[in-house]
Amino acid sequence: MKTAVVGHTEWIEFGHVDHVPRAGDIVHATDGWEEPGGGGGVASAQLARLAGSCTFYTVLGDDDRALWTRRDLAGLGVRTVAVTRAEPSRRAVVFVDPNGERTITTLGRRLEPFAGDRLPWGELAEVDAVYLTGGDAEAVRLSRTARVLVATSRVMGLLGEADVPLDAVVGSDRDASERYDPDLLSTPPKLVVRTNGANGGSYETAEGRSGDYEPVPPPGPVVDTYGAGDCFAAGLTFALASGLEAQDAVALAARCGAWNVAGRGPFTNQLTAADL
Repeated sequence: MKTAVVGHTEWIEFGHVDHVPRAGDIVHATDGWEEPGGGGGVASAQLARLAGSCTFYTVLGDDDRALWTRRDLAGLGVRTVAVTRAEPSRRAVVFVDPNGERTITTLGRRLEPFAGDRLPWGELAEVDAVYLTGGDAEAVRLSRTARVLVATSRVMGLLGEADVPLDAVVGSDRDASERYDPDLLSTPPKLVVRTNGANGGSYETAEGRSGDYEPVPPPGPVVDTYGAGDCFAAGLTFALASGLEAQDAVALAARCGAWNVAGRGPFTNQLTAADL
């Protein structure tokens, strides 16, 4: 299976804290580490582990973090095709509390690929599945040349502007910035999934079928929830490209999210093809 991700990445600085700082607090993080992240970066690695490879269409800054991102994603089986903007790579600081819950602060402008960027857009017509986290309207249209196109609801305005049929949109019932808004789309997606973290979530199809899905128990203690939603979306993309029906596709996606929370950072415990 050929897969791709079109969207953004960020360089993440992680640290475990005994509590998320309140106004005026000073907290001392332990066990600090750094690695690439962001919705596109995490999803591309999860797709590579499920499908055997993934091409990541993105934008990187003009700094060492861009080099580190390419290096680390390549080590995870991701082929990164990126243009460079003459500005710093976007960063984020992530606090992980004793329950594994993550709190994110982003630093810098989100860098996203546009159709006018010199990227191998023509290859997408030969791709089985694309997951999209950002870009411009024409980049969405180019992504639609793939057999399956799944997008995050974080870019609902962009999806409405592009006005292309979507195989699935993944939203959130917990995060207001990821709410699915049907009024912005002229054609309903074939599948809409709304996640609700450890409580599971719900789905509905364009044909009118709907249901709730139960959370999947992680394979070990919850260590770090960063990236779980991105792994869920990547798993859903892979499942739909594999021909699974909605209920089974959502179940596989939920396994990807559950596996992710049992590892430190977004990459140490992603579901692989051998786990299926």
